Amino acid sequence: MSEKGSVQFQGVTKRFGEVVALKPLDLDVQPGTLVTLLGPSGCGKTTTLRLIAGLESATEGRILIGGTDVTNLSATYRRVSMVFQSYALFPHMTVLENVAYGLTVKRVPKAEAHARAEEGLAMVGLAGFGRRLPSELSGGQQQRVAVARAVVLEPEVLLLDEPLSNLDAKLRRRVREEIRQIQQRLGLTAVYVTHDQEEAMAVSDRIIVMKNAEIAQEGAPEDLYERPASAFIADFIGDANLIDVDVTPGGATTAVDLLGRRIELPLATTVRGAGKLVLRPHQMVIRAEPTPYSLPAEVTYAAYLGSQIQYSLETQAGPLFASVAPKAKPFAVGEQVHVGFDPADLRIVPGA
Repeated sequence: MSEKGSVQFQGVTKRFGEVVALKPLDLDVQPGTLVTLLGPSGCGKTTTLRLIAGLESATEGRILIGGTDVTNLSATYRRVSMVFQSYALFPHMTVLENVAYGLTVKRVPKAEAHARAEEGLAMVGLAGFGRRLPSELSGGQQQRVAVARAVVLEPEVLLLDEPLSNLDAKLRRRVREEIRQIQQRLGLTAVYVTHDQEEAMAVSDRIIVMKNAEIAQEGAPEDLYERPASAFIADFIGDANLIDVDVTPGGATTAVDLLGRRIELPLATTVRGAGKLVLRPHQMVIRAEPTPYSLPAEVTYAAYLGSQIQYSLETQAGPLFASVAPKAKPFAVGEQVHVGFDPADLRIVPGA
């Protein structure tokens, strides 16, 4: 496979004085894939992106793009383009001039630069918008202009730093679909930074979850959701109820002690001793009568949202959150119920 567009970190560390912004990091982004760096504020994801772009220099380690060592190259000499959170469009320039700007800086003849800019606008669905000013566009259109400006430079790697954070929820969904379609259509390698786990799952081939300046877990979206390696990942990738249990693995089955009850589960685990059951809100089952896999609970909150009803429940195992399909007579706040689960839905993570 060609290395063009690949990104590799080999033991890359970044320090700002005494502050370690990135612990020794090994990273491998395959050509033509969209990889998202996901995590809470201060986890190191934006520092990683800026190191790829050449906007920060590595304290230790090597950075390779397309198989070439670029560790000591400035941003000017790297075949990367970045889409910033703020869009960074020039308000006094037309849309066409904004898209062509990077090409003109590289001394591409004006006619060619404008022709390529027109192609870029057509690519993001803005053909015919070239004569407008940025102020005459919606937020979503401005974001697409920023993407077009980055793509016309024909980068090996497209970098996107929180590109949708300034858009409302409905527009975010539409623009993220458009960005993903452009990336796939052009076969671009893209590294995308966000703190929004739904956004990451919607656009990514692979997600790298970061915590405390290092990688907590990486994998395909479904791997992280279905097979979290820790309570942090389970809680960060989608909503999760985490229930403390004592775990005794037994090959293909696992016994857990839940509030003094021994429950046999049809799953294998490497966790022994203190652990947590991971149960997603949509996997909860609420009934009036108990089952072998249920806990008594009191409804403390209920919200009808059309396609679902959300419940908060108080149990001996702690507060739980459930999201279930509407029924003819919803449970009322204060009602005594039994909240259960299908054992096949459960996952177990270490308790620490």
